[in-house]
Amino acid sequence: MSLLVVGLSHRSAPVSILERAALPADTQAKLLQDTLAAEPAAEGTVLATCNRIELYADVDKFHAGVAELSTLLAQHSGVGLDELTPYLYVHYEDRAVHHLFSVACGLDSMVVGEGQILGQIKDALALGQELHTAGRLLNDLFQQALRVGKRAHSETGIDRAGQSLVTFGLEQLADGTDVDTWAKGKKALVIGAGSMSSLAAATLARSGVSEIVIANRTLARAERLAQILSEAGGTGVAAHAVEMVAVGDELTRADVVVSCTGATGLVLTGDDVENAVQGRRTPLALLDLAMPRDIDAAAHRVPGVRLVDIESLAEASADAPMAADVDQVRGIVSDEVAAFGAAQRAAHITPTVVALRTMAADVVAGEVARLEGRLPDLDEKQRAEITQTVRRVVDKLLHAPTVRVKQLASEPGGAGYADALRTLFDLDPETVASVSRADLNDADVKNRGRV
Repeated sequence: MSLLVVGLSHRSAPVSILERAALPADTQAKLLQDTLAAEPAAEGTVLATCNRIELYADVDKFHAGVAELSTLLAQHSGVGLDELTPYLYVHYEDRAVHHLFSVACGLDSMVVGEGQILGQIKDALALGQELHTAGRLLNDLFQQALRVGKRAHSETGIDRAGQSLVTFGLEQLADGTDVDTWAKGKKALVIGAGSMSSLAAATLARSGVSEIVIANRTLARAERLAQILSEAGGTGVAAHAVEMVAVGDELTRADVVVSCTGATGLVLTGDDVENAVQGRRTPLALLDLAMPRDIDAAAHRVPGVRLVDIESLAEASADAPMAADVDQVRGIVSDEVAAFGAAQRAAHITPTVVALRTMAADVVAGEVARLEGRLPDLDEKQRAEITQTVRRVVDKLLHAPTVRVKQLASEPGGAGYADALRTLFDLDPETVASVSRADLNDADVKNRGRV
């Protein structure tokens, strides 16, 4: 296993850099295709959220891999390599596994313990599978990361350590007041109809707002979300959809606005916000969860407007207390990293063991055939008994060493045992490689559709 991750997040880079480096969906696909075309990478996938961009790859050369992945991130993000490099972090092999498992558990999130990251990891794996850039290693890794994250949330109280970015943002807008008390009776405008916007709309509805307007570039998606919110089985709040051209008018009626779109430019300018509050007596609360930002930072300076965005959330989260459950989750992560590493090392030697047993079976078949030529008068029962005896002898001779070599290979530093086995038994490298290819194809078939 030669797992490498190169990335940047809210922990390593200022929001201004993260904002510029944000990767739209089509750019992510091109990045992965170019990653596989690069010399050191055999497979890859990208984890891109509002506060992190990470490129995962299976590489055969560490230094060349770091250089290539860093260059690709710079090229596709549009931030120059010299400017981007000081904010990049690199994790390799077990440390890369530890990093992803920590991310999956919410330990590396802006709001510690939030569970939305699991959906984003699931999306990253789905993209790699769709583009066929995620092979056996990344399929195994991301599937296990999802299981580790779910385990952390089910076995510990990590959920108490934090909440979703939406809830945290609304708490900042409420400024010390209970969110339900603050939101009750307000009219809300949600711009966007993706996963984050949908979560925001549902959270606002549960908090007691009287009305929610959904604006989206694709009206049909906005209408579906509004219908879900309005139905008796949903939240029951009064909700309806509008086209994006109506946002200016809706802004004058709204008390709270949450925006999270995939737009590359501003959705609300400073002038839009200033025009919306002219003549009104009630304050306007704005929550911008997009990266890059949807709402002009100049809105901060408009009287009667309170704007909370990713940058201010990052500052606020730095002072958030951590729950005691975090230590328990860290223990889970450490245990799972060790188990994953052992499983990967053991799997690495499996093709060699299979090739050894295949060679032994060929030797048995050859000797039985030779015996039949020398003793043609043997009946079927005698021939079967001799064949079975020879097979048992070979199986018994191979059992202890093959079991032991798998145990040794699963331990740290055990990668060399496969090479030793191939050398000692003069195994055909192509036979071993063919077993590995078959395993990879089986893993690809099994993992398709599992996310």
